[in-house]
Amino acid sequence: MSSIFSRIINGEIPCHKVAESDKYFAFLDIAPVKKGHTLVIPKQEIDYVFDLEDELYQGLFLFAKRVAMAIEKVVPCERIGMTVLGLEVPHAHVHLVPLVNTQFIDFSKEKEKLEQAEFAELAARIQAKFG
Repeated sequence: MSSIFSRIINGEIPCHKVAESDKYFAFLDIAPVKKGHTLVIPKQEIDYVFDLEDELYQGLFLFAKRVAMAIEKVVPCERIGMTVLGLEVPHAHVHLVPLVNTQFIDFSKEKEKLEQAEFAELAARIQAKFG
């Protein structure tokens, strides 16, 4: 059974993609902690981030860095926070979250509410800065 992230990559579930390469994929989280919250994943379905082969692991974080730099150009923030939790979906992934001041990434707080049009516009703006 494919993970929900593999189904997103395959176009079976819609998403607001912000970046893609031959090995990695980044899209806006549908329940963002902050506007611009993005998930970065390897296309290869591997559950645990530390089970990724070294080259894929390093590439994931280099790709995430490029995505973070694009988000930072679009979403007003002090910096981009990054976390790897990995329990909610059995597919390795990195959360990139715009931070304001010294705010902590708190996934237990109420999530941001965005309309689909806001997601689409935000994804397009980040995509434009990713290149």
